[in-house]
Amino acid sequence: MTAHISDLFDLTGRTAIVTGGSRGIGKEMAEALGEAGANLVLCARRAEWLNETVAEFRKKGFRVAGVVGDVSIEEDVERVVTATVEAFGAVDVLINNAGISWGAMPEQMTLGQWQKVIDVNLTGCFLMARAAGRHMLTQEKGSIINIASIAGLTSSANGPYYAGYVASKAGLIGLTRELAASWGRKGIRVNAIAPGFFHSRLADKVIDIYERSIQETNVIPRVGNEGELKGIAVFLASDASSYVTGQTIAVDGGMTV
Repeated sequence: MTAHISDLFDLTGRTAIVTGGSRGIGKEMAEALGEAGANLVLCARRAEWLNETVAEFRKKGFRVAGVVGDVSIEEDVERVVTATVEAFGAVDVLINNAGISWGAMPEQMTLGQWQKVIDVNLTGCFLMARAAGRHMLTQEKGSIINIASIAGLTSSANGPYYAGYVASKAGLIGLTRELAASWGRKGIRVNAIAPGFFHSRLADKVIDIYERSIQETNVIPRVGNEGELKGIAVFLASDASSYVTGQTIAVDGGMTV
């Protein structure tokens, strides 16, 4: 007998780490997992934003902890995962959301600017996946969700121009496939979400420039609304997607069709 649909999406008793979980789409996806019943560990670099979100989530009744850390620093990553296991006994879900960007023409981008973006957006995701994956392997079960971008799938001659960001997100899509292939027979699923344009501190400057074009050319002619990443996050974290791995799902209003 198959499970009831409400059970397939239920995350009660499971524990999720969300990097970059204090603001923006990371906070939104963390809230979705909390609403589905998951224990939450939020990781962010800025304590003031992190503490504010943890307090807000606790008022909602979520079981949540916050750990200050930088995903590009190996010691911080290990500390986040260790703290999660100590607090809740397991790591069942990882959302690799922490990311930065740097807009510049390629000929003007310095090596330092390039490296900083790659360190956070790609190497940081690998470090988090490796550390969380080691615990998931002992459980023989887990779901890793990498937050890529449509920038990893397509580019435009009209910009925006951010070579490091695009390379990191394309690399993350490749890493998603490879981790899925490496760990799939050991019970770990790895997928990616590629958001289109959603309002956030990182994206708003670009959206201000391109929103009219999005309204004119997108299949769904608007920027993504708050809350429209919640469903896909719960789907990929839960048993509802138990036969889905190695995939990159674009949530972009049809921009990449």
